[in-house]
Amino acid sequence: MADIIYTKVDEAPELASASFLPIIRSFTKAAGLTIGTRDISLAGRILANFPEYLTEDQKQSDDLAELGQLVKQPDANVIKLPNISASQPQLNAAIKELQAQGYKLPDYPSDPATDEEKTVKAKYDAIKGSAVNPVLREGNSDRRAPKAVKEYAKKNPHRMGEWLPSSKTHVATMGENDFSSNEKSVTVPGASAGKASIEFVAKDGTVTALKSGWQLDEGDVVDGTYMSVKALADFLEKEIRDAKDQGILFSVHLKATMMKVSDPIIFGHCVKTFLKDVFDKHAATFTELGVNPDLGIGDLEAKVATLPADKAAEISADIKAALDNGPAMYMVNSDKGITNLHVSSDVIIDASMPALIRAGGKGWGPDGKEGDAKCVIPDSSYAGVYSAVIDFCKANGALDPSKMGTVPNVGLMAQKAEEYGSHPQTFKAPADGTIRIVDASGNTLIEHAVEEGDIWRACLTKDAPIRDWVKLGVTRSRLSGMPGVFWLDKTRAHDAELIKKVEAYLPEHDTSGLDLQIMAPTEAAKYSTERIARGQDTISITGNVLRDYLTDLYPILEVGTSAKMLSIVPLMNGGGLFETGAGGSAPKHVQQLMEENYLRWDSLGEFCALGASLEHLANVKDNAKAQVLADALDGAIEKLLDNDKSPARRVGGLDNRGSHFYIALYWAEALAAQDKDADLKAHFTPVAEALAANEEKIVGELNGVQGVPADTGGYYHAPQAKVDAVMRPSATLNGIIG
Repeated sequence: MADIIYTKVDEAPELASASFLPIIRSFTKAAGLTIGTRDISLAGRILANFPEYLTEDQKQSDDLAELGQLVKQPDANVIKLPNISASQPQLNAAIKELQAQGYKLPDYPSDPATDEEKTVKAKYDAIKGSAVNPVLREGNSDRRAPKAVKEYAKKNPHRMGEWLPSSKTHVATMGENDFSSNEKSVTVPGASAGKASIEFVAKDGTVTALKSGWQLDEGDVVDGTYMSVKALADFLEKEIRDAKDQGILFSVHLKATMMKVSDPIIFGHCVKTFLKDVFDKHAATFTELGVNPDLGIGDLEAKVATLPADKAAEISADIKAALDNGPAMYMVNSDKGITNLHVSSDVIIDASMPALIRAGGKGWGPDGKEGDAKCVIPDSSYAGVYSAVIDFCKANGALDPSKMGTVPNVGLMAQKAEEYGSHPQTFKAPADGTIRIVDASGNTLIEHAVEEGDIWRACLTKDAPIRDWVKLGVTRSRLSGMPGVFWLDKTRAHDAELIKKVEAYLPEHDTSGLDLQIMAPTEAAKYSTERIARGQDTISITGNVLRDYLTDLYPILEVGTSAKMLSIVPLMNGGGLFETGAGGSAPKHVQQLMEENYLRWDSLGEFCALGASLEHLANVKDNAKAQVLADALDGAIEKLLDNDKSPARRVGGLDNRGSHFYIALYWAEALAAQDKDADLKAHFTPVAEALAANEEKIVGELNGVQGVPADTGGYYHAPQAKVDAVMRPSATLNGIIG
């Protein structure tokens, strides 16, 4: 087993790895350390799951399953880069690309008729959404801005849009008949432990098993809830009218990647409601075409384009009229006419809402100008968090990164905790009736009366991760000296069960002198935002979905991006998982590379994760050389930031490849200057001298390829040789590094 396992992923992070991983291997080899890789990319996962359709040369091992076992071992040390949490359109595109490359994979069967098609669909569905993180995260999350990153942001504050008290930007949420208001939750008693099932009971009493063999253990917290689609449609119609009346942009903010079953359905209702007249008028044609509103306006337009020219023109005109007659739409790309409702994976709430707040509450409209926006977040579970930050900015103006405190996060996520919506416990009600959770003894734990089409979902949070989460929260508060806030609402069913456990487990730890509080998320957001504005720090101790949201929200406001965060997952069995930041902007970066051979992806989060991984290796294996490497890398990161060698935004500046050269230069210089390890000093002294002597030549070779299209040979499954040719264009650097 390699000392450190590096993950092969997708899009910009994987392109960056082609440049940075050779540097890592070169530096760690000098210390006798080994780096292994495992493929958890979308294409890799597809190939691993369909060996029966592939030739022997094409078959690929199931690296995700292997890593899922590894992270349960005490010697695990995994660096995990952001991977695609695939929406349906992304999955379809990846399949198509692989097929074009000669992989005889089956198409995705939207309406499976045979047993084989049902099996194929089930396999593909398991690959969609947040399929990777729940497998690898066998620990809870400790995520914070590294000191060097925070200090750099204070010295070099990023631009913040101006907030005016007159801003019309606001959050709109249902507040009733949604997941939050309909939630029921129980802590599993011993008598209910065992294999539970989820059942649909029709009006005539017919019982259909939706899920069987669901293991519930004593002490687990299990929830069930649903969203009424009638209430959703009424809510959306009202908000669309209101956005039009107020003259502001209409935007929808969901997470159809992580919430791979529930949120695409909600997104589809948004599309269908916004284009209600179009769907009503052309219902028969859309049925023939197999139009699925869950796939967005982009897929609708593509299907319409296959019709005879006159019919396609008629429907296209109707779509345009509906868009023109409705409120102005929040745009993903106004130059290309790509709206908020183009595809569900284009607007991801944890990236889109912080960006809008950072911009002064402004979004881009179809006219290419910024405007105030109605931010539609249908489920009210955490909508109030964003509303609280918006209200603060309206009252106090934009936050100042040069003076802001910080809001690190301790997140409950181990063993698939709170994986709401991204698991096989989410269902669309097949008819009017009841959906219920039945324990091993046949007793009903939770039930809801539902109507056809309602979205019902359940989640499970195991007791051991909750206990570990409380411990981690106390530990981080003690080590940092920061107050810690558990973001839990006593009026919400799930949170009420967690509060009982928090209050039971806190006395197991020394909390003397610590400031630990429990607050509802909206109040916690108000409290934490007020504190960062005063330069004060507050740890957010949250559940899994809020962990996902907050580790983008506050970092984007504090340091300009969440990609620069240090994300450590202390695995429950003693190993370490080190994550490298968010990947929400990765698609735009790939587009720029393909058009201009310029990759502005910032690998700073990767540098920080590598340093933490080396430090963990030094601690658990008493490896002094690993600690020297980690210390030198920390110094290199500080120098990289101080000298402003991170990627610029546009052609002509230093891009991702250039920043990798400078981290290598500064890392080598730090190793040559240290006196703790003579062997490393002797090895890296000539390396540092060679890199420094050739700095101008190397930067010239790296920057000289910019400005023309780059060919990587694929988006989801690019041949490594082509990627290497694009990402390692400096023969001089390659000759020194190896």
